[in-house]
Amino acid sequence: MSKSTISTYQLFQMYPDAEAARLYFEGRRWPNGPICPHCDSGEQITKRGGKRIGYYRCRDCDKEFTVRTGTIFERSHVPLNKWLYAMYIVVTARKGVSSLQLAKEIGVQQKTAWFMLQRLREACGGDDDQLDGIVEVDEAYIGGLEKNKHAHKKLKAGRGTAGKTAVLGMRERGGRSIAHPVAGTDMATLRAEIEQHVKPGATIYTDEHGGYNDLPDYLRGTVAHSLGEYVGPGDVHINSAESMWAVLKRSIHGTWHSVSVKHLERYVHEAMFRLNEGNVRIHTLDRLAAFADHAFTTRITYRELTA
Repeated sequence: MSKSTISTYQLFQMYPDAEAARLYFEGRRWPNGPICPHCDSGEQITKRGGKRIGYYRCRDCDKEFTVRTGTIFERSHVPLNKWLYAMYIVVTARKGVSSLQLAKEIGVQQKTAWFMLQRLREACGGDDDQLDGIVEVDEAYIGGLEKNKHAHKKLKAGRGTAGKTAVLGMRERGGRSIAHPVAGTDMATLRAEIEQHVKPGATIYTDEHGGYNDLPDYLRGTVAHSLGEYVGPGDVHINSAESMWAVLKRSIHGTWHSVSVKHLERYVHEAMFRLNEGNVRIHTLDRLAAFADHAFTTRITYRELTA
């Protein structure tokens, strides 16, 4: 076994129950002791006694909290060791995991597993780092083929991208990847997205799509796919960017099968998180730690997911 990988069995040995998982998450969130998520105070924190293990009270704001408060775990009755195992699967499964499979593996209902996965996908987003150096940019279209739809669902708007959602992807050479759905692939939309996620002065490599023509703050190299060109002069290509779509589409076709437009952004974020944190040279525990740190920064409710 690789020295950078731990098995499921080893994970269960390290965190055999909910209490062990609670201590793990507390150590990640509060390495220097509990801090109140309500008022950010760490001075007047007391532990609750009796059966209320893991509960704390802040004397500054007089509110109780646990390690779940303000995170994707909040108000969830699922034990934390099951959450930790679900996170392990998400970061190690190359094509992701379905809610049905996760439900079987951790012993919860399918709808509970679906809610857990959507929360985890929510935590995979929020990557605000700007890419630099050479950045490959490409767009993909996600959605079912018109010919495969039921008659009443067909848009009858032609072929190609009809009925599909555009996803813009940006990948730094030797670095991270960022992708999310966009309203369109027109010049104004693409320029705004690139300016948000790529540092000015970076080199942008794209195909010949006209939406990339207005990028005055960047150096641009173009590969002419329409002419059968896959590598332009020097090292101009977007092969690394296109590999993002391989990860995403294999997950959709092989595991998730169907992805609604409403939740597409979360699925894209999960695929990019696995791509960014999935390098086998990164130890599994380090990948889990990165996931846990993301989980502490966001929260989404079932009502928000199903609205």
